[in-house]
Amino acid sequence: MTTPNVKAQYEPVLSRLTDQEGEALCARLRRELVEDVSKTGGHLASNLGAVELTVALHRVFDTSVDRLVFDVGHQCYAHKLLTGRREEMSTLRQYGGLAGFPKPSESVHDAFIAGHASNSVAVALGMARARDMLGEDYKVIALLGDGALTGGLAYEGLSNAGECGRQILVILNDNGMSITPNVGGVAEHLAKQRLKPQYLTFKKHYRRIMNASAPGRAVYRVTHRLKQALKQAVLPCSMFEDMGFRYLGPVNGHNLSFLTKILRYAKDMDEPVLLHVKTVKGKGFLPAEENPDAFHGVSPFDPLTGKANKEGGDSFSTVFGRTLVRLAGQDRRVCAITAAMTGGTGLEKFSQIFPDRFFDVGIAEGCAASMAAGMAKQGAIPVFAVYSTFLQRSYDMLLHDAAIDNLHVVLCVDRAGLVGDDGETHHGIFDAAYLDTIPNMTVLAPASFAELEVMLERALFRMGGPVAVRYPRGGEGRRYLGTGGEGPASVLRQGGDVTLVSYGTEINDVLEASELLESQGIQAEIVKLNQLTPLVPELVEQSVRKTGALVVVEEQGARGCVGQRLAASLALAGLAPKTVLLNCGDGFVPHGAAPLLKRDLSLDGAGVAKKVMEVLGRG
Repeated sequence: MTTPNVKAQYEPVLSRLTDQEGEALCARLRRELVEDVSKTGGHLASNLGAVELTVALHRVFDTSVDRLVFDVGHQCYAHKLLTGRREEMSTLRQYGGLAGFPKPSESVHDAFIAGHASNSVAVALGMARARDMLGEDYKVIALLGDGALTGGLAYEGLSNAGECGRQILVILNDNGMSITPNVGGVAEHLAKQRLKPQYLTFKKHYRRIMNASAPGRAVYRVTHRLKQALKQAVLPCSMFEDMGFRYLGPVNGHNLSFLTKILRYAKDMDEPVLLHVKTVKGKGFLPAEENPDAFHGVSPFDPLTGKANKEGGDSFSTVFGRTLVRLAGQDRRVCAITAAMTGGTGLEKFSQIFPDRFFDVGIAEGCAASMAAGMAKQGAIPVFAVYSTFLQRSYDMLLHDAAIDNLHVVLCVDRAGLVGDDGETHHGIFDAAYLDTIPNMTVLAPASFAELEVMLERALFRMGGPVAVRYPRGGEGRRYLGTGGEGPASVLRQGGDVTLVSYGTEINDVLEASELLESQGIQAEIVKLNQLTPLVPELVEQSVRKTGALVVVEEQGARGCVGQRLAASLALAGLAPKTVLLNCGDGFVPHGAAPLLKRDLSLDGAGVAKKVMEVLGRG
C-alpha cells in the first residue's frame, strides 16, 4: 500500500468515547481475545497486555490515514477488532482467514507487513521521510516491544529517527521483556510529575515566553541545562534523549485515561518523541499473567482454565533439546545459543542443566552467529538453535564470520519448510537455497527423530566447518521412521518407471504417492537426500538412467531449490530425463494449516501422484 493522499471512509468513533466507556471496551476486548484465541490458537499474552494502549491509540489517531507500524505484529489482535474485522476473528490464522499479523492487503488500517522484530522504527522513519518529502500531512507511529529493543536494527532506526527532527512517535511497550527503569522509586515519582497535564501545559507556555526575548532565551538555556543534568542522574532511558527524542515516561500502560491524554500531547509535538509505556504481558487473564512465556503463542485451549485442549507429544524441537543435553554431557566444549527463543527451540532443559554453557542474545540473530564464530575460533563447539525464517538475518555473519575461516559452527535450523498458521513471514522455505550459497557449508536434513539424533551427533563431533541441521516444526511422519542418514542419500524404494526425490519429512508424502502410483501399476524409485549441501547426485543419476523420469518434491521456494540444482547436475552429466520440480513456487505462501497448503501446492501424496501421472503421460 502506498502512502494515502485521501482519507479513507473511516469514522474514528473511539475519539468520542468517555473514559468509562473506553474502560468497558477494554474489558470486552479482553474477553473476546481470550474467547477467539482459545479456539484458533495464536499470540495471546502480548495482545492482552496491549489492549489499553491500542484503544488509546485509536482514540487519538485515525489509522486509515495515520501510519501505525507494529513491531513483530503479534500484539495487533485488538487493532484488528477495532478496525472492522471483529466478525472475521473466528478465522484468525486459519486457511483463507485473517492473518495473525498486520497485513496491508487485509485492511487500510494495517500500515505495513510485520512478522519479524526490531524493524518498526526504521520503517516508520521511512514513512515520515516520504511524508515530508512529498508534502503530505499525517502522523507516523512505531509501536515496538516484547523484546524488539534487544535487536540491533531497533537502535539503528532510533539513531536515525532521533536526529531527523520531524514528527515521529515511537512507543516502547515495555512489558518486562525489553528494558526496566534504572533508579526505581525516585525515577518513577519524578516521571509522574513530568507527565502531569499541568506540567506539560506549563512547559509549553514557559518555552514560548522565554524564547520571545534574548534575556529569556539565556534563562531558558541555564534552566534547561540544569534540568538535563538532573534527568541524566535519576531518570530512566536518558539515552533516548541523547539520540534526539523527546522522552515521555514511564507511563502506566493500563491507565486508559492518562494514556489517551499523553498520546494527545505527543500527537501535537512536531519532533521525534519516544513514549515509554509499561504494561503487564497477559493482563486480565490469570493463566497468561502467571506464565506469559507459555501464553505468548498458544494452541487452542480452555478459556476458563487456560489448559491446552490437546496435549502435545514429542516434536523435532524437543528431541533436539534432549539430544543436545546428552551430547553436551559428553563434551564440555558443547554450548547452546539462542536468539530469544529458548522455549521455541527446545532449549529449556539445556539452560537449566548447563547454565554456564547457555547463551540467550535476545532478538539478535546476527550477533548470535558472530558470537558462535568467535566461540568456535577459540575451541568451543557452539550450537545456534534458530528458526529458519529468523536465520535469514544472519546471512552476512555466516558468510563473513563463519565460512571464510571455515569455523565449526553448528546451526540447528528449526521450523524448516511450511510452518502453517503464521504464514508468509514465518515459513522456512528459503534456507535450503541461501545456505547453499555459503562456501564450506554442509546442510543435513533428517526425516525422523532418530535421524535428527544421528545427524546432530555427527555434526558436532565428526564434521568440520559450518554445519546446518534443518528440521521441521512439529512431529515426525507416520510412514518414515528410519534410523539412517549416514550417507548423503539413500534409496528407500526400488522402481523402474520414475525417480522420486525428496528430503526431510516431505518424504512421507512421497512414500504415500508411491503407494497410490503402485495401485495404478507405476513403480516409483524413491531417493531420499540426507545431505543437501554439498549436493551429491550420484544415486539420483543412477536412478534416472534407469527410469528416464524425475520428480523432485520439496517444501522450498523454487529459486535455488534442490530440484534446480539436481536438474543442472544431471544436465552437466549429459542426462535429460522428463523432469517436474514440485515446490512452493516463486512467491510467498499464505497462512493456513500445513496439510491444506500442501494440497494447494501439490506437495501432498495425492498431488505428487497426480504430477507423476502427468509426466508419464498417464494423467
